[in-house]
Amino acid sequence: MADMIIDLRSDTVTRPTPEMRKAIANAEVGDEVLGDDPTVRKLEEKFAAHLGKPAACFVPTGTMANQTAIRAHTEPGDEIICSEGSHIIHYETGAPAALSGCMIRTITNPRGLFDVADVTPLVRQDAYHFPHSRLLTVENTHNRGGGTVWPLEQIQRVTAEARKHKLRLHLDGARLWNASVASGIAMKEFAKPFDTISCCFSKGLGAPIGSAVAGDAEIILRVQRFKKMFGGMTRQVGILAAAALYAMDNHVQRLAEDHANAKKLAELIANIPGLSIALAPVETNIVYFDIAQDVPLTGQQLSDKLRAQNVLMLATGPRRIRCVTHLDVDAPMIDRAAQAIERSVTGRVPVGV
Repeated sequence: MADMIIDLRSDTVTRPTPEMRKAIANAEVGDEVLGDDPTVRKLEEKFAAHLGKPAACFVPTGTMANQTAIRAHTEPGDEIICSEGSHIIHYETGAPAALSGCMIRTITNPRGLFDVADVTPLVRQDAYHFPHSRLLTVENTHNRGGGTVWPLEQIQRVTAEARKHKLRLHLDGARLWNASVASGIAMKEFAKPFDTISCCFSKGLGAPIGSAVAGDAEIILRVQRFKKMFGGMTRQVGILAAAALYAMDNHVQRLAEDHANAKKLAELIANIPGLSIALAPVETNIVYFDIAQDVPLTGQQLSDKLRAQNVLMLATGPRRIRCVTHLDVDAPMIDRAAQAIERSVTGRVPVGV
């Protein structure tokens, strides 16, 4: 057990469970491009119903989910309004500019939330001098905000204001499952105000690949068009849709375990001298912590020290570390990870080790 790798870099590192592998092996398949993969169709129907929307499109990645939705809503020269920390800005290789020809106008908030007073001043005057304010995107949970859950009432306020300005609305809900489990609010309630919603099966739900976009039939037809254009159409992809279906049926409610483990990890880290939780409170499965200036370690140096002890975490800034809990990490592993952090930062062996 001591040499077991504890991988807290992301919830994307999860591996298919034995039961999920059986679902993959037994999947009924067809040619997706020709529209006759029955498992893909079943997944899309189930996902759309789960989000309370008429239609859905299965895509290989979260980036493709967001970018096909953006392209479906916009034309080159349009402008997107979103949080400064949004995934579509930091982790999608400049795709809004490269694939849709859109500018981005940002709202600054350390936890990724914003409100009506933040949105209204950023909507452009309708004149030919300016880019056209076309799309507002919300990220729930917000990754760089520390797994923040948007309050439903705040989403409703913001989206109602956006509608007044004739903005289209996209929800980057890669971890919307986490938001729903943490808040007790059904995903379709979070999704209701939005034209499109993307969700990921390969993060907390533990599928090996895949995301989906939900919306009305017209917008999903455009999403499918751009999925084809961007190279996302595949063939017998029902084997992967089967994994996503299994994840939806079996791995959603257990996300509460990940949230409990993240809170436990945050509490243990907060008690280590020289460390502080960067984005408190911890609401879901993401923990960011900072290293004090008087500690002679950078984020990368601490990450390297932990790797030598088979604990993997990501340095996301000069003195900041991110940890993400998931189904491959249990409570005893959280204790061992915290002990490794304490050894690396203080040089002393934790009590009981």
